[in-house]
Amino acid sequence: MVLLAGPPNSGKSTLFNSLTGLRQRVANYPGVTVERRSGVVRLASGRVELVDLPGVHGLSPRSLDQLVTRRALLGETEGGLRPDGLVILLDSTRLRSHLMVAESFLGLGTPTLVVLAMADELGQRDGTVEAAELSRELGVEVALVDARDPGTLGSVHSFLEALLTGGEEARACPAVAVADSHVAQSPPHAPTRPLPVVDLFSARRERARQLGRTAGYRAPRESVVTKRLDALALHRIWGPVVFLGVVALVFQTIFAWAVPLMDATEAMIGISGRYLHGIMPDGWLRSLLVEGVWAGVGSVIVFLPQILILFFFIALMEDSGYMARAAVVADRLMHRVGLEGRSFLPLLSAYACAIPAIMSARAVEDERDRLTTIFVAPFMTCSARLPVYALLIAAFVPAGPVLGPILGRQAAVLIGLYALGLVAAIGTAALLKRTLLRGRPLPFVMEMPPYRMPSARSVATRLLDRAKVFLRRAGKIILAVTVVLWVLTQLPRTPDGGSPPIEESALGRMGQLIEPAIEPLGFDWRIGIGLVTSLAAREVIVGTLGTIYGVEAEDDTTLELRAALQRDMDLGSAVALLVFFAFALQCMSTVAVMRRETGGWRWPSLQFAYMLALAYLGAWAAKSIL
Repeated sequence: MVLLAGPPNSGKSTLFNSLTGLRQRVANYPGVTVERRSGVVRLASGRVELVDLPGVHGLSPRSLDQLVTRRALLGETEGGLRPDGLVILLDSTRLRSHLMVAESFLGLGTPTLVVLAMADELGQRDGTVEAAELSRELGVEVALVDARDPGTLGSVHSFLEALLTGGEEARACPAVAVADSHVAQSPPHAPTRPLPVVDLFSARRERARQLGRTAGYRAPRESVVTKRLDALALHRIWGPVVFLGVVALVFQTIFAWAVPLMDATEAMIGISGRYLHGIMPDGWLRSLLVEGVWAGVGSVIVFLPQILILFFFIALMEDSGYMARAAVVADRLMHRVGLEGRSFLPLLSAYACAIPAIMSARAVEDERDRLTTIFVAPFMTCSARLPVYALLIAAFVPAGPVLGPILGRQAAVLIGLYALGLVAAIGTAALLKRTLLRGRPLPFVMEMPPYRMPSARSVATRLLDRAKVFLRRAGKIILAVTVVLWVLTQLPRTPDGGSPPIEESALGRMGQLIEPAIEPLGFDWRIGIGLVTSLAAREVIVGTLGTIYGVEAEDDTTLELRAALQRDMDLGSAVALLVFFAFALQCMSTVAVMRRETGGWRWPSLQFAYMLALAYLGAWAAKSIL
């Protein structure tokens, strides 16, 4: 096992993706719910497991993700397994500050390779560094690479090969003592006794300057592009305007670009469903596959193009460096409600899924801010809500311009739903920080990376990874739910051995028990069943409705779900359902993760009840108004 470590925003993800490609998996570190990415690097002599550690500025743990990195480097994880090697990635355009981080990692007695990334940008901006000189000073191999170009990664592959074969390239610094209360360990040529924190920081900074001079390092000139773009992106007035413009572009594109792809996907699902219906004999198996699985799972898979478009833009913003600027812009608002900019990145990741967002909240240093971030993360509109939103918007909101070709009506409604969740999150955070979790936010400091052209390979890898995650959920959770629902629609059997009308089936009777509680919201028993099953995963409601309507239309398996909803719901009911999903915590996996993160049921129980009450009242208000 080889560890990949380095400061945040240094390009670790790009190098990791270049080395491992699609041979990746995501899990949690043993004993903690912090996301762990690992992948396999294929070499001529075998395979090496590469683990991407959370980015840190040193080994003095101020948050849980930093503690995870420290424990992994010291072999203090579960089982005491020490790494076979260490790859330290530094940004060559910010070498002096990053060398201070590197010296925290050296001296562990582990074979180490220091990789200086952004070699192309360093040269383009008239910067220089002598890798061989720096290698002699540090006592380990140093390689200058462009992480986006696999052709420059030969030295990294050679180091990994040497770990497998015992070659000379796998050298390690002498092991030195590690100070528990300070910034990890001393550099190879420094005394090992712990120093006061201020003295240690000053010594590291001076040491980095000396190394830079020895290695002939000349800092690159300031990027004119970055300077000009930041004058706009970080402006107090224009910065938020730019951010809102980017958001509007993303959501307009979700509908404009995705429609042809969704239509093609829906057509393929319909063709395959009709084909199965035609070649299979009439019976329970055909009913299960066509009316249950195809109608249920297929109605969810249709929305995969929209989800991938959303993550395409998120990947572009992250890889280009704009996401760090968005965090700074957001900090001005978050500070007013008692949070800090560090909470922005977990909340932003909640647009993918609340579960990793809750996990990544461990990077928030203040415990009260961490709990507040965890509590409000499910309000952010995760990708599981997108199929529900897209289905109802397409069914009840006619297409048309709002701001000409810039923004359409459907995209504007989608933005409004995202904004509704954001407003609920901000309001709830302000309430918590003034009551149960009262306290002042810490100062927010973030190093701004230069703007870079996103790597097509890295973006493609992320999209394929998201597609696998989405299809895996469709193939497990949604498939299991649709099969159970189909079985319930077939019971009890009629005297002649056939299936009952769906209203008289076990599923229909269960829905009718729920209906009185949700009738004030404009929901019938079908929606009630969907609300219950969506506790497994929000998008399951789409598959549930697909299965119910598929069984109802046994003689017309091509019945569109949108048309069925238009027949059974009015605009007020549709808006009420959208509002309900914007607020409700329809995900038991999120509740379970929150219980682990908070150490009990107090916070998740309060969170579930609060969000359910807000969802019910919000849906009732929407139905009453419309």
